[in-house]
Amino acid sequence: MSGVIEIKSAREVDDLRVACQMAAETMLLVGERLRPGMTTDDINTLVHEDTLRRGGRPSPLNYHGFPKSVCTSVNEVVCHGIPGPQKLRNGDIVNVDVTTLFNGYHGDTSATFYVGEPSAEARHVTEVARRCLELGIAVVKDGARIGDIGAAIEEYAEAQGCSVVRDFVGHGIGRKFHTDPQVPHYKPKRDTPNPRMRSGMTFTIEPMINLGTWEVDVDTKDKWTVRTRDRRLSAQFEHTLVVTRTGCEVLTRRARTLANSENVDLLLASG
Repeated sequence: MSGVIEIKSAREVDDLRVACQMAAETMLLVGERLRPGMTTDDINTLVHEDTLRRGGRPSPLNYHGFPKSVCTSVNEVVCHGIPGPQKLRNGDIVNVDVTTLFNGYHGDTSATFYVGEPSAEARHVTEVARRCLELGIAVVKDGARIGDIGAAIEEYAEAQGCSVVRDFVGHGIGRKFHTDPQVPHYKPKRDTPNPRMRSGMTFTIEPMINLGTWEVDVDTKDKWTVRTRDRRLSAQFEHTLVVTRTGCEVLTRRARTLANSENVDLLLASG
């Protein structure tokens, strides 16, 4: 990352919005098709084919060597799960992270889905993660600090008995998949950079919330899959947004409610 936070023009935001809406529509399709017995590779095929059908390209494919078109993170997998032969079972939770490249812009979003009937613990961590994203979005506005996002998320998550992953953060996005600013989902220390948000900044908020410890391990074989250190459940939701003078616009806002995802996102549905 360069350390320079780009301010997008209205035209650039328009172009980014198109890519974001394509990703959002693909995510809706995943929710409609998700069933027990599907493999995570089935999800990959669905996302890959739908992205191409819309005229886009899957941003994750071959990104720094990532071998698939989407990340599928099941149960204790926090992020960067590689699709494969694993079958989804009743009671699983799975985070699907979709990023679409279209006309030079990346639109990035993720959601955690219930596979069949979730346990009380699975429901709890998923709904806490969903609410954490909403609370992070709610503090975004011109002049606020990036650190306000993480402070709001961490306060809520810990009050609910959960923890916030620290090793992976939100990020600036546009023509580059990952750029500045970095967006921590926990309260920053006093001596760390804490830039002000400015109208025209575009970035993701994507809190990864764990039932147990916030500590994680990266798989030593595939170098991608990230799991909770205590192997307890983890959930995540993500949106790409642009800062405005009065707040923000969620560029990956979905036109309708996700199937296999329990709560209606009232904040996002209302605009």
